[in-house]
Amino acid sequence: MAEMASEARFRKNGKLKTALLQHKALSKNGLSERLFGLLFSGLVYPQIWEDPDVDMEGMQLAEGHSIVTIGSGGCNMLAYLSRAPRSIDVVDLNPHHIALNRLKLAAFEALPAHGDVVRLLSATGATSNSQAFDRFIAARLDTTTRAYWQGRTLSGRRRVGVFDRNIYRTGLLGRFIAAGHLMARLHGVDLTTMAQARSLREQRQFFDDQIAPLFDKPLIRWLTSAKSSLFGLGIPPRQYDELASLAADGSIAPVLRQRLEKLACHFPLRDNYFAWQAFVRRYPQPHEGTLPTYLRPEHYAAIRANASRVKVHHATFTELLASKQAGAVDRYVLLDAQDWMNDTQLNELWTEITRTAAPGARVIFRTAAERSVIAGRLSPALDAEWRYLEEPSLRLNRQDRSAIYGGFHIYERAA
Repeated sequence: MAEMASEARFRKNGKLKTALLQHKALSKNGLSERLFGLLFSGLVYPQIWEDPDVDMEGMQLAEGHSIVTIGSGGCNMLAYLSRAPRSIDVVDLNPHHIALNRLKLAAFEALPAHGDVVRLLSATGATSNSQAFDRFIAARLDTTTRAYWQGRTLSGRRRVGVFDRNIYRTGLLGRFIAAGHLMARLHGVDLTTMAQARSLREQRQFFDDQIAPLFDKPLIRWLTSAKSSLFGLGIPPRQYDELASLAADGSIAPVLRQRLEKLACHFPLRDNYFAWQAFVRRYPQPHEGTLPTYLRPEHYAAIRANASRVKVHHATFTELLASKQAGAVDRYVLLDAQDWMNDTQLNELWTEITRTAAPGARVIFRTAAERSVIAGRLSPALDAEWRYLEEPSLRLNRQDRSAIYGGFHIYERAA
């Protein structure tokens, strides 16, 4: 009897301990989610971190298509305009992103020439940019957006003054990259010297000699063990868990090393403006490399002419689609938003996607891990309406110069 009583107490204590550990984990995850939400309430992405050339090939984007996309930094939406779509609906819940998207559109419509657009959206230290805003752009903006850019920050400077300096060093992403540079400096590595590489071989050598060893440093391994360490990339706790699941030891450091290796070594530096932003914290000069697709001179006329075809909405993707007629949309761009969704949210989203999808419609999205996040999670009825294009998804994922995602996925409406 004593042994039975002892065993019962052991089981009871074991259950209590398990319950306490589960409660602690839930509390910790809840705190992480709240912290992420707080950080994500400000400007996150001054530049979108998905490759628009991969997007457009994956969508087979053509003239006359109707697109619904998440806004983020707005660069991809502008690149899509080079293909003369019939319309683009941009959705975002972040008011800072809304204001940035509307300003970029107005810049193409209002500034006198291509060089003025490039100066505003890519130059550093161009102190005349805020004057160009006042003279050409402000009157084109709606009242809310104009008030946002004319408003003042805690430092007393007008928000639009960030374009006089370097907008890409601001926002959550800009500060995250700055922190990465600081960590590297503390270990004796100057990441900006990557700009001196003149070939893929030299890029590989710099990565192997200077960058790769950083991921074995105790301080960096300790820092990256915290879910909050990747909030600056816009990666919430759930996405962090997806990334950590890719490593045998559950550590995020090997995964980050692999992604950074792709960014540093798989594409010529002069052709990868994502690498310039990561390692040099600016876009390349004309003699150094190419600008993003939406800032290249060959696309300027088309983007300027088609800018009025874009509508920017403060709404969720599902909410916007609910206002659309059946069969009205040809292309959907979900970025990595589904990584954050539970099964109910996913099925609500795909119910509206399926209802509004035109024949031959395509959906593209990215995932932190390699596997499609919707595989096995949609209802059988929804799943039957779509087919996964595996070969082009894998091929285009290898071509994605932004390099930080594990998977790029294309779904097409089944015939």
